[in-house]
Amino acid sequence: MNYSNSKISTSTHIDLYTGMLIPRMIEEKMLILLRQGKISKWFSGIGQEAISVGVTKALDIDEYILPMHRNLGVFTSRDIPLYRLFSQWQGKANGFTKGRDRSFHFGTNEYNIVGMISHLGPQLGVADGIALHNLIENNKKVTAVFSGEGGTSEGDFHEALNVASVWKLPIIFVIENNGYGLSTPTNEQYNCKNIADKGIGYGIESMTLDGNNIVEVYSKIKEIRKKIIKRPRPFLIEFKTFRMRGHEEASGIKYVPKELIKEWGKKDPVSNYENFLIKSNILNNDDIDNIKKTISNDIENNLSKTFEEEEIKSTIQNELSDVYCDFNFKKIDTSELKNEKRFVDAISDGLKEAMMKHDDLIIMGQDIAEYGGVFKITEGFLKQFGNQRVRNTPICESSIIEVAMGLSICKRKSVVELQFSDFITSGFNPVVNYLAKSHYRWAQNANIVLRMPCGAGVGAGPFHSQTNEAWFTKTPGLIVVYPAFPDDAKGLLISSIENPNPVLFFEHKALYRSIRGQVPEGYYNIEIGKAKLLKVGNDISVITYGAGVHQSIKVIESNSINCDLIDLRTLSPLDSESIINSVKKTGKAIILHEDNLFGGLASEISSIIMENCFENLDAPVVRVGSLNTPIPFEENLEKQYLPFERFEKEILNLLEY
Repeated sequence: MNYSNSKISTSTHIDLYTGMLIPRMIEEKMLILLRQGKISKWFSGIGQEAISVGVTKALDIDEYILPMHRNLGVFTSRDIPLYRLFSQWQGKANGFTKGRDRSFHFGTNEYNIVGMISHLGPQLGVADGIALHNLIENNKKVTAVFSGEGGTSEGDFHEALNVASVWKLPIIFVIENNGYGLSTPTNEQYNCKNIADKGIGYGIESMTLDGNNIVEVYSKIKEIRKKIIKRPRPFLIEFKTFRMRGHEEASGIKYVPKELIKEWGKKDPVSNYENFLIKSNILNNDDIDNIKKTISNDIENNLSKTFEEEEIKSTIQNELSDVYCDFNFKKIDTSELKNEKRFVDAISDGLKEAMMKHDDLIIMGQDIAEYGGVFKITEGFLKQFGNQRVRNTPICESSIIEVAMGLSICKRKSVVELQFSDFITSGFNPVVNYLAKSHYRWAQNANIVLRMPCGAGVGAGPFHSQTNEAWFTKTPGLIVVYPAFPDDAKGLLISSIENPNPVLFFEHKALYRSIRGQVPEGYYNIEIGKAKLLKVGNDISVITYGAGVHQSIKVIESNSINCDLIDLRTLSPLDSESIINSVKKTGKAIILHEDNLFGGLASEISSIIMENCFENLDAPVVRVGSLNTPIPFEENLEKQYLPFERFEKEILNLLEY
């Protein structure tokens, strides 16, 4: 390997060597502890230290890095106290996740590191979000994100590259090509000569480098960083390297040809660099022995501190309270000045008020800028707020949701418009596995609102008509809001944007231009998690939300039914208290929702009623929902699918029970 570089000082050479030696020696110790059963699992980066260390030391300490599970050198190069890393791996309190996640599945804003999740790909889009923040702030900061060669087969990789290229984000995509995705060799992963070739197709400057040469890694990243600061744009760097041990220790390396292991063993980044430093008279054997002794003592001392630390203890209340970021809701009263607005206009008004109130708020989505969105909710926003805050996106729901997560890490709010709630399936993973779990895992909130135009009744067929709230009400960490009236829609949207947790805000399309109401002017909010009692009566409790509210009103008024009518408004958290109090009074309950009956929210509400109101019931709890089929397009078939005509029959039968 050629280590000669006149621009690198003696002190930097020593720093780079020490930087690689620390993770190598830690790993060697961890492998011993693994065999002793003192840690549960280990993903070895032995043989790849030059990439983690070289990249990290080439960046400023306040620039974000998003590593993977083989990048111990990133964490040690940011000078994280070793006992905290050791505690993390043993699931103790001095770690970063309170024992809730393992290995490098964590982030720390203190050290500007955001770790990966097991799905790998989402961190690429999250890095785009951090880079977008840097671009908007024009703070001359660069973001680096790691992936393996296997991860480049995921859709998130391609979406993240495309977004970074289109938006000219200041980001470095670092691809560690170590030859195998677990046991699958690269010739079964992709059909091009180099992974760097993939970047070219997205208009990204790309190159392939020797990942075992610490000088080349460090020098090239330094050079690229200067280019990005001068003219923001993404780079893709493929580092050729090799994994000397298994994907994780239990898997072994029997699938790797012995001659390949021998060949790469000769390219060991630590021993080769050490030999260079000795031959160049930068260090001698005594110097190296002293460095190793210092590192070894540091490892042992920090391990002792971790071993002496008590096993982590918690309570059910502690665990539940950490699922969501704390938020102290402060009521802002409504103005006495009101105007009649359509449902769609109230949402637009609420979004505009929030944009004026929160300078850090960014809205993103397909066609939301010049075009104003497919439902024209953001019409005129581009002119008023500019293209930095009102951003058209490529068709890539997954990556844009991940971008929003990156913005939240940088303490920015964002609203993402899904053209139709059906399309959330293309971004399902980051919602349920990243946004929902981050605060519980490492106290990082996701200050994001996903706007979800939804619902049938407009002849849009199976892919533009679902009301899929039940997918998310069962996911801890998510808030689900579903208003039925214009004033509620505006106030609850503002509250959703104020709330530091991830909110899925469902907007029924059939209500957009059919429902009108008096809406207060200006900025006001409505507390999330509180149902509204629309009618008061004694004979039966009607529990519903969204379009079901308006259908219920028609049936109730046409049949002069004496009932409590509860508009839930928020589905998670659910206002169980209002439901229970009503049913205990009336003795009968019927639950209506537009979602498919089986597995819908009505099932959960029915269970709550049975568990809390059983002795008060005068009849079985009745659920009314749509047929368990996809949503048909033709008008008569769609009416048959929907529950609203069946609802009248069911409520009248229940009254007679």
